[in-house]
Amino acid sequence: MNTQEMIRVLDSIARDRDIDRDLLIGDLEQAMISAARKHYQSLDTEEFTCSIDRLSGDMDMRRHGEPLEINPQDLGRIAAQTFKQVMIQRFREDERDSLYDRFSKRVGDIVTGVAQRYEGGALVATIERAEGFMPRSEQIPGEQFHPQDRVRCLLLDCRDAGNQIKIVLSRAHPDFIKRLFEVEVPEVAERVIEIKAMAREAGYRTKLAVSSIDSKVDAVGACVGVRGSRIRNIVDELNGEKIDIVRWNESSQILIQNALKPAEIAEVSLCFELGRATVVVDETQLSLAIGKRGQNVRLAARLTGWDIDIITPDEFNKNLEIMAETLREIDGVEETQLDRLPALGMISVFDIEEVGPEVLQNELEVTPEVAAALVKAAAEKSKIVAEQQAKDKAEAEQKRKEEEEAARQLLAEGGDASSVSPDVAAAAILSAADHTPANPIEAPVAKSDDARAASILSGDDAPAESPTENNS
Repeated sequence: MNTQEMIRVLDSIARDRDIDRDLLIGDLEQAMISAARKHYQSLDTEEFTCSIDRLSGDMDMRRHGEPLEINPQDLGRIAAQTFKQVMIQRFREDERDSLYDRFSKRVGDIVTGVAQRYEGGALVATIERAEGFMPRSEQIPGEQFHPQDRVRCLLLDCRDAGNQIKIVLSRAHPDFIKRLFEVEVPEVAERVIEIKAMAREAGYRTKLAVSSIDSKVDAVGACVGVRGSRIRNIVDELNGEKIDIVRWNESSQILIQNALKPAEIAEVSLCFELGRATVVVDETQLSLAIGKRGQNVRLAARLTGWDIDIITPDEFNKNLEIMAETLREIDGVEETQLDRLPALGMISVFDIEEVGPEVLQNELEVTPEVAAALVKAAAEKSKIVAEQQAKDKAEAEQKRKEEEEAARQLLAEGGDASSVSPDVAAAAILSAADHTPANPIEAPVAKSDDARAASILSGDDAPAESPTENNS
């Protein structure tokens, strides 16, 4: 037996598979003991011992403590097969343990792999000679990788699944963006700038609240970089996902205002008992504050930890007026007590009903009977208000449909669309287009709904370029 060749093979395996060399030699010793027991048909686990010199590879085989001259080649086919099976099993166990030790220490770090294939929607990628998988839930919506594409992702978890190690990867987890900022922004890695809060909808938009422990370092400016160089690298890695960097503030009111930017906020009223923030914005800023499909206010709520309601000044004043008129009729309630309710974040009869009598008793310093009467009156009024709101909403919806139908007929007859509001005209055009059966042979190149409406309204059928939104 060529012992030097055996040691060289073990060294090569240890280097290629990142396994401790001593573990492999120990596996070889156990395999020789198993083969000897099989050859001599022994059931005594203590009968044979084997020791291999770590440098020379010389083998010392003993039976009942006495030296045993044995050549592995003379053990026979059955014993040789036992030796092979034990070696393969022990090598796999060592490799699995090595992988687990290596990757379990790197959970939460960014790793770079190579895409291999998709299995049941999950992306399988090679990460440093190991296979990791990215479930569909951890992928960025709409993102697709091809074989041999570079995949930069977060090592989300490393699990010991019995006979194998499962390495879970993610590109949709919020910590992935945090790690990208640590890579691109040295101040974040050095903890000079701290990411205080974060909210993300993967593939669409992310909001981060940052603060600096050094008054000389501008947290937002450092994260954006010179001419947006730092934030641009992160956005490119995320395939255009929008990132809003918000300045952190310990005051919830200021933080909510910052989180809802670029909308201009008129007033923020906080109700700590309900965990709700009522934000008053001008009519012209309403759609901007809410965002596309409510995305801006939804992310702001998750970022700040407050349930945010956005209303206009007219709605705000109307709610206050209804609440004051309802509660003013209760005996034992003074105007000064009613004036304290908006300061406590209670701006409608719905809020009074929701907080309950105990809070009113403590905050307004009224008797339990008066507090109960306030809640009862607010509950009765809230039913009436809810019915009226539902009725108004139905009437507004019906009016909108009638305007769209009239606009659609006007456009179909070739009439002048200048008298119709742009929103109604666009909705009518899109509605008419949706009812038009598509011809697969003559169908033009598909456009987005916004681009299609804009091109028809302007009389230009050329594709409209969407404006680029700057990331701040």
